[in-house]
Amino acid sequence: MPSPPPPLEGTIQLPDRRRLGYAEFGDPTGPLVLWFHGTPGARRQVPLVGRRAAERLGLRLVCLERPGVGASTDHTYPQVRDISDDVALVADRLGHDRFMVAGLSGGGPYALACAHDLPSRVVAVALLGSVVPTVDDEELAEGPVALTRQWNDTLRLVRVPVGLGLTALVRAATPFAALALAAFARLLPPADREVLGDPDMAAMFVDDFVSGTGRQCRAVLNDLILFGRPWGFRLADVDVPVTWWHGDRDPFVPIEQAYRAASLLPDVAFVVRPGESHLGEFAAADEVLTTLGGVWDSEAGGPATVVALPDLDDPAASGPVGIS
Repeated sequence: MPSPPPPLEGTIQLPDRRRLGYAEFGDPTGPLVLWFHGTPGARRQVPLVGRRAAERLGLRLVCLERPGVGASTDHTYPQVRDISDDVALVADRLGHDRFMVAGLSGGGPYALACAHDLPSRVVAVALLGSVVPTVDDEELAEGPVALTRQWNDTLRLVRVPVGLGLTALVRAATPFAALALAAFARLLPPADREVLGDPDMAAMFVDDFVSGTGRQCRAVLNDLILFGRPWGFRLADVDVPVTWWHGDRDPFVPIEQAYRAASLLPDVAFVVRPGESHLGEFAAADEVLTTLGGVWDSEAGGPATVVALPDLDDPAASGPVGIS
């Protein structure tokens, strides 16, 4: 069965006329949770269990596409930290002063960057199998993620042609998306194959693949480049409560690396997912949102704080628009 489409999706224009795509789930009047998808991924990379939890908990769950995928204008940030300026504007456009962030895998560094740069606005952070730093004094990554440091110059040089090639490849594979996902699953560890064997999860990935990465697929390269550079902030300076979920069989970010990274955060709870690999964190989406909702109730004091909406007559301050 195909994955149901989001109740709402669109783009938000930034002052420099770039646009960021997003998909929205849950209660449009509830506290805002900005969800940062994985690498690769796009705006519909939110598991059904998370979408249902957002409805049940009364949360406004918005998955924000990074530049270079789906409906988001291609753009290269100098460092991970620079996304926080765009996120602050997105929250303003959506009408929220304070909000929460959740980052899955490659989305983790961006969620942490927002917490670091916007501590008066970000109430809590949730991380699911997050990537860890690869350089500077907090360098922790080994294995696959560490390759982004070793190959950083090469990735930067081939970003455009490889991005175009990936986009063409994804478009060619779109009619066979379900078969392509099944073939990819056979290359993964058993625990990840089990995740993709769930019909709802597989449908979500196929839908996200077709609707997002089928339009453009440069964000993958953008992410890999930024992961191999200094992020622009230290984990030790993130002064916002963080809860970190991690599978103890994750081959991409081994749990030992994740635990060492989490130990650098001043206010953190580390939740081990026994027997789960990298994709297993998707299954924790309801637990993640329940935790965030609880922190919101205790830290933010109840209902969402809404800021003044932008002047819709000003193109540089335009609000959300639909995706065609």
